[in-house]
Amino acid sequence: MMLYNWTNEGLAQARTFVDSNIQHTLGWNLSPDELIHVPEHWQSYPEPDKSLHLLLGMVYIFFFIASMIGNGLVLWIFTSAKSLRTASNIFVVNLAFCDFLMMLKAPVFLYNSFHFGFASGHLGCQIFAGMGALSGIGAGMTNAAIAYDRYTTITKPFDGKITKMKSIVIVLFIWFYTIPWTVLPVTEMWGRFVPEGFLTACSFDYLTRTFDNRLFVGAIFTFSYVIPMLMIIYFYSQIVSKVFSHEKALREQAKKMNVESLRANQQNTESAEIRIAKAAITICFLFVLSWTPYAVLALIGAFGDQTLLTPGVSMIPALNCKLVACIDPYIYAISHPKFRLELQKKLPWLAIKEKEVSDTQSVASQQTAVPPPSTT
Repeated sequence: MMLYNWTNEGLAQARTFVDSNIQHTLGWNLSPDELIHVPEHWQSYPEPDKSLHLLLGMVYIFFFIASMIGNGLVLWIFTSAKSLRTASNIFVVNLAFCDFLMMLKAPVFLYNSFHFGFASGHLGCQIFAGMGALSGIGAGMTNAAIAYDRYTTITKPFDGKITKMKSIVIVLFIWFYTIPWTVLPVTEMWGRFVPEGFLTACSFDYLTRTFDNRLFVGAIFTFSYVIPMLMIIYFYSQIVSKVFSHEKALREQAKKMNVESLRANQQNTESAEIRIAKAAITICFLFVLSWTPYAVLALIGAFGDQTLLTPGVSMIPALNCKLVACIDPYIYAISHPKFRLELQKKLPWLAIKEKEVSDTQSVASQQTAVPPPSTT
């Protein structure tokens, strides 16, 4: 009897060991009701090691904390400080809200990652992808609105300043523009949201090659990427052109007057044209960094060689978007002098030590130099 029990236990342990070393494919443990939502493309790839799920989960935890702190501070300071309730800063608040919403969906990804797959199911997938579409497209259009605001302020300093009401109307337009690209896939009226990569993240279906789905991919590519990208490039290129022509005119006038410079703030070692060029390049680079990989991924999935889209490759664009959502508050707001002053007042233990600039100094600097993206 003892020999029989020992033999059965040994066989059971051997069977368990063999089963644990079988290489499963993605979605192998899903029910038929859940499996129908997973594109067949991903089902042909082997299941990733659990260590990759855990690694991505830890990266998302870091992104989640950084985004919640950064964007949370921006929303709190800009909405509570009267001195920051300007027309231009309405766009900054909207961008911070979009980035906050972008990472607010992280718990769905974390739950899936720590359960090694499509654990949250179809409902979790729709929530994750829907929040991603709202926040991603909203952030892209808000970036374009910020570029437009900077363009009108700098190129038309006397009559181009945007009013609060106009800013609110633009923000409302941004959300009316964005919402259909979430509602249509959620209801599956046009397109749909499906798992991607390791089945822990979700996005719109860019793999199904029907005419309707390809048309949807082309449409969302145009309206959520091409249009805001062209707007950002146009407005910032006009700003840079304006600044360089202004600087050239100042130098020529100074040469005629036999003076070194007409600038009152000559102590600044870096010229205005260099500062604005850096700001414009940073803004454009962030937008390109966050959404170009996803745009390329979608185009390859719909029209190109799908064998290039492995589960690991498809997870990279998602990481880029989350990274930029963490960086945005520091680029647009935490470098803002007045924001830093308010933050210094409310949280003195941060020891920011920002010097307060008087209104007369601020006006003088605005007359001789072009401000960075969020200095109004």
